[in-house]
Amino acid sequence: MGASISEAEAKVMEALWRESPLSAEQVIAEVAANQGWSEATVKTLLNRLLRKKAVTAKRDGRRYLYSPRMKRQAYVAAESRDLLDRLFDGKLAPFIAHFSERQDLSEEEIAELKKLIRGLDNGR
Repeated sequence: MGASISEAEAKVMEALWRESPLSAEQVIAEVAANQGWSEATVKTLLNRLLRKKAVTAKRDGRRYLYSPRMKRQAYVAAESRDLLDRLFDGKLAPFIAHFSERQDLSEEEIAELKKLIRGLDNGR
């Protein structure tokens, strides 16, 4: 994939990750109302995603059907790595410490974190 995906472009990608292929009209119906965007805005975002090679467009009669070129997991992994690198020198522990100091974690969230850590311990 080319350049990174903006937050607005990610909203379009989310629609395509949920279901694809979709026509521009289907993407507009899925995204525009939720975001308060115009049809032109969504079409601009689709064109940007095409230029970035994040989506493909296949002609279907008089319209194009859009599909994501990358999996959502790959996007989340890249964005997560970028966030850690930019804000926490690439280290996960300071991120979790920062988050837990600023946010009340539920017992369920703490249990999930402990389970993840146990899984990491068992895998090594």
